[in-house]
Amino acid sequence: MLLSQYPIDTVKETPSEAEIVSHRLMLRAGLIRRLAAGIYSWLPFGVRSLRKVETIIREEMDRAGALELLMPAIQPAELWQESGRWGEYGPELLRLKDRHEREFVVGPTHEEVITDIARRELRSYRQLPVNFYQIQLKFRDEVRPRFGVMRAREFIMKDAYSFHVDAASLAAGYAAMREAYTRMFERMRLDFRVVQADTGAIGGTASEEFQVLAASGEDAIAVCDADGYAANVELAAALPPATPRAVPREPLERIATPGARTIAEVSAAVGVPPERCLKTLIVAGAPSAPPVALVLRGDHELNAVKAQKLPGVASPLRLAGAAEIQAATGSPPGFIGPRGLGGLTVYADHAALALADFVCGANERDVHLRGVNWGRDLPEPSAADLRNVLDGDPSPQGGGPLRIVRGIEVGHIFQLGRRYSEALHAAVLDESGSPVTMLMGCYGIGVTRIVAAAIEQNHDERGIIWPDPIAPFHVVLVPLNLQKSAAVRAVADALYAELQAAGIEVLYDDRDARPGVKFADAELLGIGHRLVISERGLAADTLEYRHRRASASELFPRAQALQLLRERLQR
Repeated sequence: MLLSQYPIDTVKETPSEAEIVSHRLMLRAGLIRRLAAGIYSWLPFGVRSLRKVETIIREEMDRAGALELLMPAIQPAELWQESGRWGEYGPELLRLKDRHEREFVVGPTHEEVITDIARRELRSYRQLPVNFYQIQLKFRDEVRPRFGVMRAREFIMKDAYSFHVDAASLAAGYAAMREAYTRMFERMRLDFRVVQADTGAIGGTASEEFQVLAASGEDAIAVCDADGYAANVELAAALPPATPRAVPREPLERIATPGARTIAEVSAAVGVPPERCLKTLIVAGAPSAPPVALVLRGDHELNAVKAQKLPGVASPLRLAGAAEIQAATGSPPGFIGPRGLGGLTVYADHAALALADFVCGANERDVHLRGVNWGRDLPEPSAADLRNVLDGDPSPQGGGPLRIVRGIEVGHIFQLGRRYSEALHAAVLDESGSPVTMLMGCYGIGVTRIVAAAIEQNHDERGIIWPDPIAPFHVVLVPLNLQKSAAVRAVADALYAELQAAGIEVLYDDRDARPGVKFADAELLGIGHRLVISERGLAADTLEYRHRRASASELFPRAQALQLLRERLQR
């Protein structure tokens, strides 16, 4: 491609709307342009990378035996009402009516549609297993779209759905998709982890996320390098302390703590570190059930996903309001403790249950208790894993300490079970001729998000650094003084033709621009390999090569240009 014929310019200034690196660089490099909140146009350079991501995905899905189809973006409300998600999905579901006042949704996902296809087309167990996939636009009406295409309202997704006659077949199909996804991200040369995850709004049983590691990632991931454990922090298990609880040594005493409501204020007022203080959270109970008390160490954070799975706790988790707390405990918020809670169910985190001689609220305004001990001063509560894991916590697999890293979710695979096939009555006949409701798997990839995640993981202060397999071009050709030097023009034109004939994608910067401008744009665009042609180099029959990550250039004979690039592109 001749850069002089490309009408869209790069941008020097950082756009005011950009919040993260990928958003900033995608706007500056001319990959995308904003149309409305959370809705972006993809420009030619961006589309080239997008299509390369799609190609890798298609090749690996086809290799795994999946069948590509294309389902409508607009879906009838009846399907969502039949599945039960019409009222469950929430305001992210964009609803609309046609001229006949019939209700539709703009699809955020396609479980209902694919299950409708399956119940119409699949009749016998002999047709199973089968896996259908598509690459298509989706729309989710995010309340606060941000971070460019990372959390946009409109996005491109690869979604796949498998159908099975039994659990063994579903497990095998799930494993095949896990392997296919692993191959995809390896081919894209992204640093990623496969992590255990919660099933969320999609539903189902087994669930794993594919997370691209990046400091700007929204998700916290607990990993253990020694044993390979990886899980989203919302799901990572915090093990009970290995040492037994100490014996009580302090007497129970009441301490006046006027105005001290937070752990930091109580810690300062009592002279005890936060890790020896307990906080008691009152949360809403399950329907028709009383509130529930959750007790954690003062320096630990409640994990809502874990908590809402406990018996008697409302899901989704909801903290009780001030009036509810007063009615349940007789005390205002800020002074609640686990002692004297009467008929409330009390769950204590393992770390909280391991404390002796701790400080907690007295269920009385401006008063806390010191020297409190389980079993002596209050009943032993139900033990539970309630907190987020921290750096240095032991791996649940026993291999060593955990590290907390940041990640960007780019893929998610589920074993759905019969969540949708049962609701939509999708069944086949088994070997005996009896109807069997099919089991389902669901496998999604955020295609547009992959491009942004790759940039978040691969950039420097000068711009993007593309992994070769998804770069818009393989090499950028930068001739200097092109408009004035016939020799430079001749070599540049010949090299452009030679590389293209060899199947190497070349961005030829034939603009009448200063070297500094050309170099700055080449670095901003992030193409991995740069060849510079100059009069000085030609006098010595050499060209200049630099990899985008390198700090210095290297000279090589002009005749070896094709060989060198082939070698570098294979690395």
